[in-house]
Amino acid sequence: MVGVGLFDSMRKRRRAKKRPGALRQSSSADVTHLDEWAGARKGVEAFVEPRTAVTETTVVLIAHDGEWTRRRIGSLEEAQKFGHKRSIPVYEVAKVGYPQRMRDYTERQRILQRRRREAGEA
Repeated sequence: MVGVGLFDSMRKRRRAKKRPGALRQSSSADVTHLDEWAGARKGVEAFVEPRTAVTETTVVLIAHDGEWTRRRIGSLEEAQKFGHKRSIPVYEVAKVGYPQRMRDYTERQRILQRRRREAGEA
C-alpha cells in the first residue's frame, strides 16, 4: 500500500531539484565550448570573473574584433592553466576591466538587432 500525503507531491519536486542556492560547477562541456570557440577565432584573450554569490568563477574569451563568449571555469588557477595550454593571455577583470572592443562589439550587435527588427516591421 502506498501512502499519499497532502505534501508528497511537493517533497518529490523538492528532491528532484538541486538544493536552493547551490551553484552549478563548470563542466567538461564548458571547457569544450571554450576550446572550440578560441580555436575558431584569432587574437583571443581570457578575462576571469571572480566567483559571486550567484555564479561560480567564469571566464570571458574575447576575440580581436570584440566578439565574446562566457562560460564557467573552476577557478582563477584553472583559467590560467586553460590560457597557458592554449597560449592565450589571461587577465583578471577585477584588476584590468573589460577591453573597449568588447563593449563596442556588444553595441554593434544591439544596433544590428534593432535594424533587423525594424526591417521586419516595415
